[in-house]
Amino acid sequence: MLPFFQEEFGNPGSIHSKGQSAKNALEKARRSVAEILNCEPEEIIFTSGGSESDNLALNGILKKDDHLIISAIEHPAVLHVAEILEQNGIELTKIPVEKNGILKIEKIEKAIHPNTKLISVMLANNEIGTLQPLREIGKFLQKNHPGILLHTDAVQGGGILDLNVKHLKVDFLSLSAHKFYGPKGVGILFKKKGVKLNPQISGGSQERSLRAGTENVAGIVGCVKALALAEKSRNKEFIRLKKLQNYFVEKVLAEIPKTRLNGDAEKRLPGNANFSFFGIEGESILLRLDFEGIAASTGSACASGSLDPSHVLQALKIPHDWLHGSIRFTLGKSTTKKDLDFVVAKLKKIVKDLRAISPLV
Repeated sequence: MLPFFQEEFGNPGSIHSKGQSAKNALEKARRSVAEILNCEPEEIIFTSGGSESDNLALNGILKKDDHLIISAIEHPAVLHVAEILEQNGIELTKIPVEKNGILKIEKIEKAIHPNTKLISVMLANNEIGTLQPLREIGKFLQKNHPGILLHTDAVQGGGILDLNVKHLKVDFLSLSAHKFYGPKGVGILFKKKGVKLNPQISGGSQERSLRAGTENVAGIVGCVKALALAEKSRNKEFIRLKKLQNYFVEKVLAEIPKTRLNGDAEKRLPGNANFSFFGIEGESILLRLDFEGIAASTGSACASGSLDPSHVLQALKIPHDWLHGSIRFTLGKSTTKKDLDFVVAKLKKIVKDLRAISPLV
């Protein structure tokens, strides 16, 4: 990224040599993403992140009286956009998931109306890590409803899951660079060729007139390099993280009583572990963990200012006594078995201390 902050600081829209150098870097990055996603370079749109990519896909396709179907556990970047669209005349259907957090295709089939225009189902959930049967949904639509478009928020799967859009059979796919160790504030939207998309930011002809604004060349170059590095080690890292995840989950469930794992035990991201601890507040656990140098989460970072129970966990119909005591741990490329042993040891004491003063236990 460094050259594009200084000596290669040209605007890609300029005709002079510095601008054309930046333009070449931008298009090289676009070709690299297209190769990873197995699509054409012109099907790649660079954005400011996953939220903008989701917004562009939904807002750019739907108009009044269209029907949108989403899962009940979508990220707020899809869920909140869908709810705003509903207020503006879009028909919205939220499909409930099973208790393991996975969507059944039969429920989508029953929800389809004659005016259904778009279905949005995330590849992997950001809170409980569950993997949705996206390819099967895509195959079903192509066979039975070829006019319905399919969007996936694949942000959580970037760098760890297969992003081949032809295999997934999607028309739109959203990514965010920081999920695969790229710079924050950069995103990607795949838009299938031939699908008409209305721009949501107007003013210039950048990104084939689909996203106006001078391109963040340094960020885009960094984003694409990070994705390429993650893709190179993806299979090996998946296996490593899966082993660590299994070790961590088994150890927490065995050593801390009245604890449950949220989401499917197998069909989930390899770096995700979401637990509920009976009778205590997740925020209290979170603060105590932070004092020990352990960073975790009680839900989506995009909704971290809210004390309301997670809509994802509510969709799993988790009992109230368990609902508020939920914590999400995320394992990454620097996580080791030693780290997990440290976390479990601290977590055991924290949970014990909090339960000792809880009126619910």
